[in-house]
Amino acid sequence: MKRISIQILTALGLIWAGTSCKSGNNDFDASGVFEATETVISAESQGKIIAFDLQEGQELKSGQKIGEIDCQNLNLQKSQLEATIEALKLKQNDAAPQVEILKQQLSTQAAQINTQREQLRVLDKEKSRLQNLVAAEAIPSKQLDDVSGQVDILKKQISTSESQLGVLKQQIRSAEQQVGIQNRGILSEKKPLEARVAQMNDLIGHCQIINPLEGTVLVKYAETNEVTAPGKPLYKIAALQDMTLRAYITGDQLSKIKVGSKVKVFVDKDKEAYKELPGEIEWISSKAEFTPKTIQTKDERGNLVYAIKVKVKNDGYLKIGMYGELKL
Repeated sequence: MKRISIQILTALGLIWAGTSCKSGNNDFDASGVFEATETVISAESQGKIIAFDLQEGQELKSGQKIGEIDCQNLNLQKSQLEATIEALKLKQNDAAPQVEILKQQLSTQAAQINTQREQLRVLDKEKSRLQNLVAAEAIPSKQLDDVSGQVDILKKQISTSESQLGVLKQQIRSAEQQVGIQNRGILSEKKPLEARVAQMNDLIGHCQIINPLEGTVLVKYAETNEVTAPGKPLYKIAALQDMTLRAYITGDQLSKIKVGSKVKVFVDKDKEAYKELPGEIEWISSKAEFTPKTIQTKDERGNLVYAIKVKVKNDGYLKIGMYGELKL
C-alpha cells in the first residue's frame, strides 16, 4: 500500500492562483490534492496466467475471483505426497493374526486347566472317602497313598498350566506392543507428509487470483498467457468511494478546526464555477512544516504550516490527483 504523495508543494500555490482568477476573490482557506489509498495486488504463486478477467476502471468486490494461475506442477506434487501417505498404510504391521493364534492357545490352555481342576475335585472327593475307609480299617492304606499321589501330581500340572497361561498372556501383550512400536515409527513419517500436503493445498489456493478488497482497478500490469511469479504486480486497486483531500493550513487556523469538524470542499466544475462537496477533517498533523514560498493562505503567508486530511464522499466526480479548495 502507498499514499499518493505531494512531492511538489509549490503546485498548491499555482492552484490557488488559478482559483483566484476564476472566482474573482481570494476566499478559500486552503488548497490541496485529492488522494486515495492505492494497493498493488501481486501474484502469490508462480506459473502461467491462464485466466485474468480484469479491465482498468473495473469495480471489484472483496473476495471476487478475477483470474487463475496454472499450478499443475503443484497438483502433481500433492498427488505424489498423497500416494506416499497411502503407501505407509501398506508398511504397517498387523498384530491381529499372531495375537489370534495366541488367544486360541490361551483359550485351549484355560479349558485344560478347568478340566484338571474338575479332575482334582473328583480325586479330592475320592481321597476323603478312602481316608474314612482307612480309618475304619476297611481297606489298605496303599489305595489312599495312590490317590494322594495322583492329587499331588494333578496339582503340579494345574500350577504348570496356570504358569503357561500367564506366559501366553504376556506373549499377547508383547506382540501388541512390538507391533505398536513398529507402526509408530512408520506413522511418524505420516505427519510431516500431511503437513506438506496442507502446504501444497495452501499454495494451490494461491493459484486462484482473488481480489482482497473492494475498489476500482487503476492499472493492469499483467495479461493472460504471461508467466508470473510471487511478488510480481498484477494490478493496482484503490477504494474511491471516499477520497482524501490533503491540504495545508497555517498555525493561526488550527484553532478553527479539530478532527471531526465539517468543512466545505470545492472542485472545478467549469471555467466559471465550482462544485461544492461536504467534507470532514479526519487527521491533523501534530508536526509543523516550513511553508514553501509559493503557498498562499486566506490571511497571510505563515512561516509554518500543518498538513490536514479531509474525508470527502465521492459521487464519481472526484479523481486521484484532482485539485480542491477548502473553506474551514
